[in-house]
Amino acid sequence: MVTTYDVPGTELIKEIAKELKENKNIVQPDYVNYVKTGAHRERAPQDENWYFVRMASILRRIFLDGPVGTESLRTYYGGRKNRGVKPHKHVKASGKIIRNCLQALEKEGLIKKSKKGREITKKGILLLNKKSKNTADYLKENPKKPKMINLTLAKEKEVKEEFKEKRKGKNESRGNKAEKTK
Repeated sequence: MVTTYDVPGTELIKEIAKELKENKNIVQPDYVNYVKTGAHRERAPQDENWYFVRMASILRRIFLDGPVGTESLRTYYGGRKNRGVKPHKHVKASGKIIRNCLQALEKEGLIKKSKKGREITKKGILLLNKKSKNTADYLKENPKKPKMINLTLAKEKEVKEEFKEKRKGKNESRGNKAEKTK
């Protein structure tokens, strides 16, 4: 069975964002066309669906990191602020956007409150696993897309050995050319 850990995060987040956008209960706030995602950004996001992508990313982050609060998510989505001549500093992301995403996910029943923040529910896990399977199937059918990141140790060793053999072959062929020219 394919799980959330087995597929690339970017592809999974795109699939979940599509699902959240199609959901009629989740409404994008009016202010998302005008706000930046944090003080470290110079402009608002160019993508029209960035709010749903952020919401999907938050859902995945809650699944991976366990009970998570708003402040830890603000730190995760923050970034370097360019302060001109002065050195860069890390700045947290916008809390309002993250809180609104959490509230919408909670209202939908995908996450719930706990003592240490918010944690994922069974409904949220089912959604992630379903989308992970769909994403894995799509990636198998379309090999041009990025391949699975998580390789088993045996497969990883095979790939390393193949790489070494190819490299060895290239070095030998270069050596032969050098001898022929002499």
